[in-house]
Amino acid sequence: MSHLRLGVNVDHVATLRQARRAAFPDPVLAAALAELAGADQITVHLREDRRHIQDRDLQLLRQTVRTRLNLEMAATSEMVQVAFTAKPDSATLVPERRQELTTEGGLDAVNGKETIKKIVRSLHEGEIEVSLFVDPDLEQIRAAHRVDATQVELHTGRYCDAHTPAERDSELRRLVDAAKAAQRLGLKVAAGHGLSYENVQPVVSIEEIRELNIGHAIVARAVFVGLERAVRDMIELMRR
Repeated sequence: MSHLRLGVNVDHVATLRQARRAAFPDPVLAAALAELAGADQITVHLREDRRHIQDRDLQLLRQTVRTRLNLEMAATSEMVQVAFTAKPDSATLVPERRQELTTEGGLDAVNGKETIKKIVRSLHEGEIEVSLFVDPDLEQIRAAHRVDATQVELHTGRYCDAHTPAERDSELRRLVDAAKAAQRLGLKVAAGHGLSYENVQPVVSIEEIRELNIGHAIVARAVFVGLERAVRDMIELMRR
């Protein structure tokens, strides 16, 4: 089995900083510690309203990240310009609504295909790999393939929020089916959203998935045990 990449999302470190408009805790330092602990990628979401990660963070992360830098971004021309300047290794297109606390669902690649296709083409011209954050839905997977995305990141929120074992098993099956379909179409497969120390292992066992992006659970644990330990604990669970 080839290596499963862990992308650590450091947005929530910035959320804590912005709560006081302070200079700390610094997500750039958090990224360096996560890499020291074994993270394979650093993920940040530069939102249009700049509620947590700031442009300054992205610039400094590009200079300091030694593994891979993955920029989550809205599918807009403003964000394409930001990506061209920052030059992340990959960009993940996500839906974005102003009032939401966190991303509430996958991108609609079926109905948004014209816009998304243009943005994917622009990012590819800037030599940036493009991933689409989509629900584990076969129509969305096919649409991601049609707009020439490099990868899909499967939205694991409904699996993570399942209230009963039956519901959880049903959502896990959807993830398995979507991952298999994506791989058959030649797409790389990642997964993320709501993954925690308690629910990550069944997702790790889906062999088509090559990358997980996890933020909130790791940063929350880091409050009690420190960031390096929190990252190492997640890597250990993923390798079991």
